[in-house]
Amino acid sequence: MPTRTSPGTIVMRIDGGSRGNPGPAAFAVVVESADGARLDSLSNSLGETTNNVAEYEALLAALNYALRHHRSRVKVISDSELLVRQMQGRYKVKSADLKPLFQLAQEMSRKLEEFSIEHVRREQNREADRLVNEALDASESSPAVVHSNRRPAASTEPLRARAKYSQGSLQLHASLPLHEGEEVDLEIHRKR
Repeated sequence: MPTRTSPGTIVMRIDGGSRGNPGPAAFAVVVESADGARLDSLSNSLGETTNNVAEYEALLAALNYALRHHRSRVKVISDSELLVRQMQGRYKVKSADLKPLFQLAQEMSRKLEEFSIEHVRREQNREADRLVNEALDASESSPAVVHSNRRPAASTEPLRARAKYSQGSLQLHASLPLHEGEEVDLEIHRKR
């Protein structure tokens, strides 16, 4: 049953997917006003991972977007029953890969004044699904491409990547759309 959307709430339709499980993966977020007007969208390829990890990456991107844009009322809509039920506390998080993502999503959602998450059927989440498939198609020719309908501001949006520490350096699992010599700030979360 759909929850009522209060004024000032942004609706974030999220989706994640992989071609293979694991396989090439991507996520997408469609940002809408409470009355359904599209405000923004973003998508990103993730390299090789599972469908469920991609779904969580979509949620984390949505929460990060809301916090960076100082939006304190958020309603997330997803076609992933597992993700939604875990975030609602109805399903336990058993996967070692999902636990740190779940914990981070819980921490981020608690920073919001109002947070709700709702499960919908796939047909009701077509635009986010379309953007995931576009990101997957684009990653076949150019990995880790970030898409946003915001013009120059897209370059200031945070990027997420997985890396492995080996012999004194971080080795990324996928390339990032950065320019040669560009400086970045890193925030590292250890995988448990």
